[in-house]
Amino acid sequence: DNGNTTPVAGEVVEAMLPYFTEKYGHPLFIYSLGREANETVESASETIANTVGARGSELTFTSGATEANDLAVRGIAKANKDKGKHIVTSRVENPSVLRITEELERRGFEVDYLDVDSEGFIDLEQLEDLITNETILVSIIHASDEIGTIEPLKKVGKILKDQNHEILFHTDAAASYARIPIDMDEMNLDLVSISAHKIHGPKGIGALIAREGVNIEPINYGYLSLSNLRPGTENMPGIVGFQKAVELAFENFDSKIDHMKKLRDKLMEGVEEKIPETVLHGPRGGDRSPANVNYSFKRVEGESILMQLDMRGISVATGSACATRKLEPSHVLTAIGVKPAVAHGAIRFTLSRMNTEKEIDYTLEVLPEVVEKLRELSPIK
Repeated sequence: DNGNTTPVAGEVVEAMLPYFTEKYGHPLFIYSLGREANETVESASETIANTVGARGSELTFTSGATEANDLAVRGIAKANKDKGKHIVTSRVENPSVLRITEELERRGFEVDYLDVDSEGFIDLEQLEDLITNETILVSIIHASDEIGTIEPLKKVGKILKDQNHEILFHTDAAASYARIPIDMDEMNLDLVSISAHKIHGPKGIGALIAREGVNIEPINYGYLSLSNLRPGTENMPGIVGFQKAVELAFENFDSKIDHMKKLRDKLMEGVEEKIPETVLHGPRGGDRSPANVNYSFKRVEGESILMQLDMRGISVATGSACATRKLEPSHVLTAIGVKPAVAHGAIRFTLSRMNTEKEIDYTLEVLPEVVEKLRELSPIK
């Protein structure tokens, strides 16, 4: 389970350590420790922003992708409400977007939620039909953290670019960043949310990258920082750790992605060969995240599989990261038309560059035994 979070790389920890003790300066202040901290923030901003085709000045560090999504969606809504109060998103967004749009609806905004097909792809024709002169923002997740579907952001960007009025375009890229290429210009993106702890960086640090000129307001106010959008003292160890995690992730990027794809395909082939009555959620091939594998195993509860695998040293997830303790079926699986009885048997594997073929082999030894044992105990035959 590298979907909910990832282990921090040793090189990241090493890079962070001096910023807890020796290099503890506040980047706003002009003495030497402060100047050094300021330069560090600028360097990290450039490194991270450049990976999506943006500039360092367009990046605001946040506590993670959840805050970045909040700042993007609420910040755009606050700043542009005089132009319109209509927002379009999808039914398969992460709860860190859906909870915000629900709150905006309570405050008088109109939000439309795009339907998806059985593989999780948004309906582009519906998007075109929903756009009005009141539409100020479209927010579409880049890749589903749950079923791996890579949404056609380039096509969405073209639809929005062809409109006769400006509509801002945001994506939650927490599950795709450093796993799938992102080019803000090519995709016509105005705002991108990313997080460090999904890519072997530390928890508590993420970023919103917003194009220069995008009209966005802060959602919090307080002590001044380097950012115009977010108050408070910068998390210097986190920022340094984020930069190092990005450098590691994008070094030989293509080979790391190929490695994940190889493991993903091996796991999928093994599951389908060794375990009957399985249902794949999401697409196959190039339209699927290289990191994601999600199957339902009929006549078995996903939670039971999770616990049995956990006892054998394998960590998996049963739903999206923000819905792990809920009894109702995943909102993503519901949106793609999966029946509750099947959805409750879903297991999500999320890979990273640190996983090995040996781990996949072990999983393919253990998983069929677990499913078979649980099916023998199941009252449903």
